This record gives sequence, structure tokens and C-alpha cells, in this order.
Amino acid sequence: MAVALEEPAKIPKSILFICGMNAIRSPMAEALARSMLPPGTYIASAGVRPGERDPFVDVVMEEIDLSLGKRLPQTLDELEDDFFDLIITLAPEAHHAALELTRSNAVEVVYWPTLDPTVVAGTREQILSAYREVRNHLAVLIEQRLLRKNGVKAETA
Repeated sequence: MAVALEEPAKIPKSILFICGMNAIRSPMAEALARSMLPPGTYIASAGVRPGERDPFVDVVMEEIDLSLGKRLPQTLDELEDDFFDLIITLAPEAHHAALELTRSNAVEVVYWPTLDPTVVAGTREQILSAYREVRNHLAVLIEQRLLRKNGVKAETA
């Protein structure tokens, strides 16, 4: 008896990352995903509420040679496109907002619990360490959940 092999799922063609204010977690995830996923994958990020750019994000992204460029935080209402194959939420309020937003759409919404590094107090180095932890956590999730399970080999630096 022949056994049918499952084909690996394809990487979604469009991915939206959502967090609270689109200032830390979701823009980090967007930049990381752009650097890791195949060209042609549409990747965006947004927040539930308006936010302001966080300079610690720029510092920890520059450490791995990535940049947000001139990108500013945006809310879900400000998105140019509103159809995505996959929405990844990084905070509880973002997950609730995404479920509400997609109530009548057939879109996959996935929750990746991710620490808010702004809750960490201490020295500049301790704060940066928390931001690095978030950056590295997101990179691992993107690699494990979007690349490996989809049969795409991640490049190593």
C-alpha cells in the first residue's frame, strides 16, 4: 500500500504582524521577516493604537545589520492593504483586535506571545538586553514557524 506524502505548506504570500503600538515588536518582526523570507512575500506591520518610534529598536536592529529606515508606526486603520494570508499577533490586545477584524474573512490568525521590553527597568544595557531578547525570540519564531515547516532552508550568516 502506497503512502501519500504531504507536501509542505507554502509560505504565505502576505503576512501582517500586529502588536500594541507598532513601535517595537511588530516592526522588528516585519524587518526580520523581510530579511529571512523569500523576495516577493508581502510583509507589513501595524498597531492597535498609535505609537511613536522607539530608538532602542533601531539600536538592536542595527546590531544585526537591519534597519527600519524612515518607517514610522502605523495603526490598523492606516494600512494600505487589508487582505493578508496570515496575521501574526504579538500581544493579547493585538490578537483580540485581529480576531475582531477578521471575523468575516477566511484568514489565519496566529498568536505568538512576545515580551514587551518596555516593562524592563534598569541600566541602558539591561534595557537593550530585553530588546535583544525580543528580537532573537522573533527571529527564532520566524525561522521555525515560517521557514522550516514550509520546507525552506534558512540561510546562515
